[in-house]
Amino acid sequence: MKNIVQNCLVAASLSLASASVLAETTIRFAHIWPATSDVQTKLFDEWAKTVMKESNGELKVEMYPSQTLVKANKAYDGAVNGLADVSAVVQGYSAGRFPLSEIVQLPGVSSSALQGACIFQTLYDEGDIRQEYDDSHILFLFTTGPAYLHTRDKDIQKPSDFEGLKIRRPNAVGGEMLVQMGASPVGMSAPDIYPSLERGVIDGLSFPFEAMKVFRVNELVNYHLQIPYASGLFAVTMNKGAYARLSPEIKKIIDQNSGMKWSMKAANVFHQLDKEGLQEAKDQGDVIHTINEPFKDPEWRAVLQKGTESYLNRIEGEGRSTARDVYKKAMSLTNKCKA
Repeated sequence: MKNIVQNCLVAASLSLASASVLAETTIRFAHIWPATSDVQTKLFDEWAKTVMKESNGELKVEMYPSQTLVKANKAYDGAVNGLADVSAVVQGYSAGRFPLSEIVQLPGVSSSALQGACIFQTLYDEGDIRQEYDDSHILFLFTTGPAYLHTRDKDIQKPSDFEGLKIRRPNAVGGEMLVQMGASPVGMSAPDIYPSLERGVIDGLSFPFEAMKVFRVNELVNYHLQIPYASGLFAVTMNKGAYARLSPEIKKIIDQNSGMKWSMKAANVFHQLDKEGLQEAKDQGDVIHTINEPFKDPEWRAVLQKGTESYLNRIEGEGRSTARDVYKKAMSLTNKCKA
């Protein structure tokens, strides 16, 4: 009888241990930023710590920075296909896949990371762009601040100054505008910019000051033109199957740490990095020009307006009949979402 009781206790103990192992759920979070960057330490790590703490140990988040799990141009597919459970997506690396979302990148829509994130998340929450993400489970959306124009050896002040230069483009719309100015747009991922600039593969780039600091590109350039030329879009999204497999309790925790709450947390990180990146350039003694009202500037207005119209006409022609409605909505949100 004693042996039977002991065996039962051992079995029960093993069963509890097994249940404990099964109760722990691990999700793999992939992104392109360096492990030491503020984007990981002050944003993604904070999100991971929050959901793990609120789950009382049931949920574990493993971080995969610097494209170690998913390459930048495959980040969204990585989440959709389950290579990563959660992926931070730079939408500019999937040109044409999110055409309505890319309206938020157009000149004049946003003047800061805070304003851009608010506009982008609101458009998703209110259903204007939600259909573009039907194949994944969106956690939160955010943007960079304005992606300005930076060059290594040539002082840029007007559109014609770009004639003959090779410039890393921020997105398809930005690439079209570079062509208008006589430049050759070059597509490449953010981590490739530093070595390409160092070797002379490109003459300059369009980047927010946040990324100039994070990817150390300020070290290589001497001239900056602050003009609201474009901005970058990001989505933190989850594999649908991975989300569906979570317990109801963990789903609730994930849901509570999604949407505008974390969109604005991300925006604050990027807004601060923008300020630090700009100060870094100033401390280096770089030349910085600012075009305060480019849509009133006779040389820049034509380029920016033509780029905007060209983009809206193109995606309308591809069947996105709501393109101008989304653009009007985005512009109307600039008052609600203060810079």
